[in-house]
Amino acid sequence: MKTVCSEDALSELLKTNPAVLILFGGPHCGVCQAIKPQLEKLAREEFPKLVTAYIDCQESSGKLCAVRGIFSLPVVQLWFQGQRFAEFARAFSIGEVRTALERPYHYLNTG
Repeated sequence: MKTVCSEDALSELLKTNPAVLILFGGPHCGVCQAIKPQLEKLAREEFPKLVTAYIDCQESSGKLCAVRGIFSLPVVQLWFQGQRFAEFARAFSIGEVRTALERPYHYLNTG
């Protein structure tokens, strides 16, 4: 999972990768730290073309999170072709993320 610390880096990541999963989290968020390896495993095993990124909203990238409207943790966003496709906040399951990824990811592979 790539760590992103600036708006420029995030914009470049979204522009240059057709499928991106972003985890907005923090080192003091227990749920964030618990789901991070699960999201990495999901991407690696089921969606290998999906780029995963982590943005630390508690310490290094608070301003970026505020600009992006992230005020609670964790938040997972799914981006396809530079457009936000889905967002999950606070209470969600890895299964919900998987289900949201399946259809657009399939089109990514067939397009």
